[in-house]
Amino acid sequence: MPRALVLLGPTAIGKSSLAADLAARLPVEIVSMDSAQVYRGMDIGTAKPSREERARVPHHLIDVVDPDQAYSSGRWRSDAICAAADILGRKRVPLFVGGTMLYYRALVGGLDALPPANAEIRENIDEQAALRGWPALHAELAQVDPRSAQRIAPNDSQRIQRALEVWRLTGKPLSALHGAAKSELPFRVKAFALVPRDRAELHRRIAARFAGMLQAGLIDEVKTLRRKYRLTPAMPSMRAAGYRQVWQYLEREIDAAALTEHAVAATRQLAKRQLTWLRGFEDVENIGVSPTGVDSEALASRIAHSFL
Repeated sequence: MPRALVLLGPTAIGKSSLAADLAARLPVEIVSMDSAQVYRGMDIGTAKPSREERARVPHHLIDVVDPDQAYSSGRWRSDAICAAADILGRKRVPLFVGGTMLYYRALVGGLDALPPANAEIRENIDEQAALRGWPALHAELAQVDPRSAQRIAPNDSQRIQRALEVWRLTGKPLSALHGAAKSELPFRVKAFALVPRDRAELHRRIAARFAGMLQAGLIDEVKTLRRKYRLTPAMPSMRAAGYRQVWQYLEREIDAAALTEHAVAATRQLAKRQLTWLRGFEDVENIGVSPTGVDSEALASRIAHSFL
């Protein structure tokens, strides 16, 4: 079977620079595995590759939908397999790059037999959360689906909502439905993951990157999106780390100092969840990243050698 590469890792670890160096060694085209980069107009806060970078190396599954639209892991898997087939048809190598671990699990494990979203149930859950708080709903989830509650943070509103929604719709825990409709991939996957040897250094990188995003105009980007689309803070696009906090800032719920503090904290929690996911994946080769950062040239050479 043809082969594809996968590059995983927490946010701000250096996946993009490593992918660029890999592109200099292998005939790759990059398939984004990022649930925020699929949205048009969300460029700065997602660290989306620039037009120049995309001109040097073809990128796929970036700017797929508008930020007021939904985009599921199932749709991503279907789009990703189609993109990979096109790439392989050109005698090139698909390189999946990103930190959305749900997408990777969908890719290698197949689609889950899950019900579609139900607006009425979601609204009811949101109302309960407004009254009781998400940690209380997380405790409720732990009673009916302890396995899901164990891997979902007490303040991860999006995933708590989905797990409770599935329970109320089916009477079955979300964890019991995962992988119920597995299907084989038409290519083999070789997966690598960048993991930090020093978590404190990753936290510093996250803080520095968010400061750079603010300097690059993240607040104006969100203002533009709000003018252009009929967005609400409950939409998946606006729940992304950084965007959610800018929304709160624009609504005058927090000040500038709290914006930075909350966004950095949310991104650190995201990185923690990503690393938890990585520990549960099989057949992924972990590559430790030192406090001095990624030696992308050496790593790219190592990965290319193992692939060839």
